[in-house]
Parts: sequence; structure tokens; C-alpha cells
Amino acid sequence: MGHTVRGSWVPSVALRVGAGNVEVSALLLGADGRVRGDADMVFEGQPVHPSGAVRHEEASLVVELGAVEAAVERIVVAGSAGGGVLSAVAPDGEAVVACTVTGGPDALAVVLAEFFRESGGWKAVEGGRGYASGLAGLVTAYGVDVAEEEPAAVAGPVPLTGVAKVPGQAPPVAGAPAAWEPVGAQPGATAGEPVGALFAPPVVGGPLPVAAAAGQVAAPAPPGPFPPADRPYELVEGWEFGPVFEPFVVEGRGNDVIQLDDRVGDGPVLVEVAQEGRGYLGLFTLDRRNRDETDFLLNDLLPEFRGSTFAQVPKGRPLRMRLAADHRWILRVKPLAAARRLEGTLHGYGPELLVYRGGGADLRVDFQGSPEDGRGYAGIQSYGVEGRTGGRLPAMDLLLNEIGPLRQTVPVPRGPQLLHLRAEGAWTFTVQELD
Repeated sequence: MGHTVRGSWVPSVALRVGAGNVEVSALLLGADGRVRGDADMVFEGQPVHPSGAVRHEEASLVVELGAVEAAVERIVVAGSAGGGVLSAVAPDGEAVVACTVTGGPDALAVVLAEFFRESGGWKAVEGGRGYASGLAGLVTAYGVDVAEEEPAAVAGPVPLTGVAKVPGQAPPVAGAPAAWEPVGAQPGATAGEPVGALFAPPVVGGPLPVAAAAGQVAAPAPPGPFPPADRPYELVEGWEFGPVFEPFVVEGRGNDVIQLDDRVGDGPVLVEVAQEGRGYLGLFTLDRRNRDETDFLLNDLLPEFRGSTFAQVPKGRPLRMRLAADHRWILRVKPLAAARRLEGTLHGYGPELLVYRGGGADLRVDFQGSPEDGRGYAGIQSYGVEGRTGGRLPAMDLLLNEIGPLRQTVPVPRGPQLLHLRAEGAWTFTVQELD
């Protein structure tokens, strides 16, 4: 375990950042050193940044540096105490940052560390600036608008103005019954297998049961043979957005660079990936300089990973992607029109890109949570593509942005829509179209 020094490089992976029992929060800053709005503060009461790149989980932060928006230049990690022992741990368990920070005898809050961009990567530096006015004084210094009714000196999370937190479902407690059942199931019924799963036969046998007691987490069903069989190649009738081409398939083991050939025209395409076993899987597009683009495509630790997303084929050059994997994998690139259709009730496991062609609807979301700890992230982004045949995807609407098991209903606009789901566990969607 090393100590950070000014200018220490850190890998652009998902880091778990914590300081023991000290409650931590994050501030995402622009080039002017200030937040762009209250949404750029991540803490217990507002646990997920809109980009999904920073999350608050059980008194610590998960910071996915590779997913941070380009407009964010620095990330400040603050603690609601006079100091603490900060650590940032990579997915492989290595502590890439470790330091002891003290803000002074009168400090009620302290800057524990900062991550900042340099030369296309990220560096870390230990903090030490203490605030006698507490966390409220600290976040105000970075442009956060603190609610007027809150006293200036506080030792816990600070209420923010303009923040609307949609309540999720709390994790199950010891002795409580399971909080999740498949939609339409009778009490105590066993979940069925996914309908039309991403890869067939399904590797995960339907949604996973939530642990009935604290500390107990159900494991996925035993996987089938690898690589999993592909779904039948069918295009959504009447879908016009994105290039049409014969599927592109490649298999490998470990890290690799994948380049599509010139038969794939420019525009967004569907990317399906599966990995054998338990380990890390990341997928990133490469720019003209052969470096990672700002946004990741996939960044997961789900066991027996099966997932899909979209990638943008650039105009005038082939799509190149960097895949980081621990085990055997298979990757398939298809037209967007080959994505699974969102109709009726749909089961899945992990991230997935879905096509919706119905009218305005209510979407019932049942999210199981992570198979590792029963929590996990679930987010849904929607892209309206009516009247579009090519080019880039339009601006997205954020339909869901939550941590932990949940059962919620969210409104879905009239199709055609692409729904981009990021989920760290099993889920069930049920669509109820409006009259």
C-alpha cells in the first residue's frame, strides 16, 4: 500500500474510495473549479451522479474515471470529519491511493483527496484543507447551493436545493421476506426463465431471488456452455435508424483491440458481449489518436457477464474498440434493429439495449440488485429516434437512476425509442401502454 504524492497517476477504472467510518461525498468540478449545479454533488442523500460515473454506496464512493464527462476536470472527495485515512481500491483489490489526511484541530469537514485530468489520464493528490464551518462550508466553496434552513456547521450530509431524490426500495433486513418477486407471480412462486434472452439458451435462469437476510446474497444459476448460442437474427420491422449489415462476430481471451471492417456504415450499432466466469469486463471506443474515448461502453464485474450496448461508427473511418477482459469472451456487432424488443414482460441480467415501438407507456421496473452484495446500480436512458434514419443518437432522457433493489414505475415516451439499460444484476420490465 503506497501513499499518494502530488501528481500520482491512477488507472481509469472503477475505484472504490473510502475513509473508514468517515462519511464521504464527491464534488465534480468544471474547468472553473466549481460545480455546474447541485447535481454535481454525490452523497448519501443523492447517491448517483446523472452520468452514472460517481456513486455513493455504504459510506464510500465508486468512481468510474473512464466514464466521467469530458466537461468535468476535477473530482473532490470530501469527508464530514476533521480527517481520515483515505484509500482508493481498484477492481483487482489493489490500493492505488492511500494517505492519512488531517484538516486541523478545528475542522469539521476536510478535503480528503482530489482526482484531476492530465495528458489524457487521471492523477490523484492528497487533500488537507479543513473547514471549521463543516461540510456546508466546504461544498459552498465549490459552488453548491446549500439550503438556507440548514445550519452552516454540520457533520453529516448537506441538504441541497433543487434536488429531487426518487425513493428506491431499501435492501432487505435480517428476517424479512424477500422484497422481489417476478411481475405476475404468485407469492412464493419460482421465477421462470427469461423470455427471448440476449443469448439463447439463457445463461442465467431468470431473475435472481433477493437474499432473505442481511449478508446472504443469491448466486446466479449455473452457466451453460460457453460461448452461448446467439439469438435468431431478426430485424425489427419498420425500424429505419442506423446502418444495416450482416452481423460481425469475434471471439478471444483477455485484452484485445477489435476493428470493424468497411461493410458497416457510419452510425450507431448494437454491440453484444459475453464473458466466461467471474472477472472484469470493459469495452471502450478508440479515437483517431488510438486512445480511449471519454465514455465507456461497458464497465462491469458481473459474473458470467452477458450484456449489450451501442457504439457509434464514425464517419470516414472504421470503428475500433478496446476490450479489457479477464477470461474468454465473444463479441457480436449487429444493426440496432436486431436488439431485443421491449414488449409485454421481459426478463434480463445485466446491461442491455432495447428497442421500443409502442405508444406512450408506463414501464414497471423490478431490479434485483447486485448478486455480489444485493445493492448495485440501475439506470435507464431513452433516445427518441422517430423520423431519423442515420447520424448520431439524439439527446437522451434519464428515466431511472437508482442504487439497490427496487420496484418502480417510470413513464416511457411514445416509440420508436432506444432504451439503454445499465443494470448490475437481474431485472424484469413490464410495459403497460396507455389508452
